[in-house]
Amino acid sequence: MGYDPKNPMVGRITDLGPRYYGDFLPPVIKENKGTWLYHEILEPGVLMHVSEKGAKVFTVRCGSPRLVTVNYIRDMCDIADKHCGGFLRFTTRNNVEFMVDAKEKVEALKATIKSYGNKFPIGGTGACITNIVHTQGWVHCHTPATDASGPVKAVMDDLFEYFGSMTLPAQVRIALACCLNMCGAVHASDIAILGIHRKPPMIDNERVTGVCEIPLAIASCPLGAVKPAKAMVNGEEVKTVKVNAERCMFCGNCYTMCPAMPLADPEGDGIAILVGGKVSNSKSAPKFSKLVVPFLPNTTPRWPETVAVVRQIVEAYAKDAKKYERIGEWAERIGWEKFFEKTGIPFTIKSIDDYRLAYDTWRTTTQFKYTSHTAAYTSK
Repeated sequence: MGYDPKNPMVGRITDLGPRYYGDFLPPVIKENKGTWLYHEILEPGVLMHVSEKGAKVFTVRCGSPRLVTVNYIRDMCDIADKHCGGFLRFTTRNNVEFMVDAKEKVEALKATIKSYGNKFPIGGTGACITNIVHTQGWVHCHTPATDASGPVKAVMDDLFEYFGSMTLPAQVRIALACCLNMCGAVHASDIAILGIHRKPPMIDNERVTGVCEIPLAIASCPLGAVKPAKAMVNGEEVKTVKVNAERCMFCGNCYTMCPAMPLADPEGDGIAILVGGKVSNSKSAPKFSKLVVPFLPNTTPRWPETVAVVRQIVEAYAKDAKKYERIGEWAERIGWEKFFEKTGIPFTIKSIDDYRLAYDTWRTTTQFKYTSHTAAYTSK
């Protein structure tokens, strides 16, 4: 059959890209797509969705690590094959969800999950600490200032009581990004654990011309801190770069373009804690996280300083916030001065936002307000 430009997908055969997501939907989900009326949380980690047609789906949510083994995935598949017709799904926070179409199937599913010990902990729903999302860390990322899996494991071990229960005022989303390029959504999390560098990149003049495109290395810096330079290597003058340390914000973009400019450093690297972000429009507009702890050391393997600070924040919030109030909403209601007082975190000058290049009118919310400046685009 020839190609029909009016129906480009008909008869299309390709191995590019993922298969159509509808192929992976459980039958009850496929049959009721677009007709779901409401959902309820029956108990921590167990949800019920009800359709206009009367169909019900019961979901058991389990926390999982972001980085898993083949054997771990095989165990998931065994559970899905036994109870869910081979279907399962992952949430955006790395939970795995097993779905059944009748309430009487839930207990048998839970029993099988619990037979694996604490390998698939049930929880992560409602007013709890949801599964922590994180980046690659030392396992795979090329610019991390801290590990990802290590601190997340340590923090969640300490706060695990809040994952399988719903005793907090509202949900608490914790995220970790191993550097400030923030591929871990820490800019809008209730509690954010952020790896930070504190020293400018080192320059290996001998390697620069062999592994770097110097113009790309220069262009990669958002603050113009990287400039062309020349250096003597083995008695010969070679082209290289230099860094204006006063301009450098330690982002690592130059290292991404030029492997001869590493900036990882055991003493300079560590963790910052940010608080109060959220994506939800509920109750108040979305919020960016705010810096509250500028630096904590990489104390491997359990990161006790980081774990202690996160627990301080969670316990102060749990004790003082109102029902349905997120951490940022609580802090704004009582005032950030009181936030530092109640959490026992010392306030430092590093928490003062003195960045002057941002516009006051940055739109950080979907609750838009149209002004005369938008008339040229909206009046047509």
